[in-house]
Amino acid sequence: MGTDQYHEPPSELPPEIRTFARMCASLSEEAEAIGWYVQRIAVEPDEESRSIMKDSLGEEFKHFSMELEFLLRKTPQWRAIAGGILFTDGDIVDHGEASEAAAAGEE
Repeated sequence: MGTDQYHEPPSELPPEIRTFARMCASLSEEAEAIGWYVQRIAVEPDEESRSIMKDSLGEEFKHFSMELEFLLRKTPQWRAIAGGILFTDGDIVDHGEASEAAAAGEE
């Protein structure tokens, strides 16, 4: 069993933290796969192959989104900060700073 996602001895971590670490690793892997598919689609000359890759890319988007939602549900502070950034218009950095301050009670 791989333990690259752990920075502390896995046997010392409670089960919910090990699950959290696995989901973070999965989220990272999905993001990496999304990047790979975007690159492959950009250079693939065969239309049928591109179509299949685009379908696979949609699956990666779905998996990334499900994993992110799981992590946000388990981490209220992360959810609060993300809630002020995601699906908003305007300056992303400004929203991020305001969300972080609000989550820390520094409005």
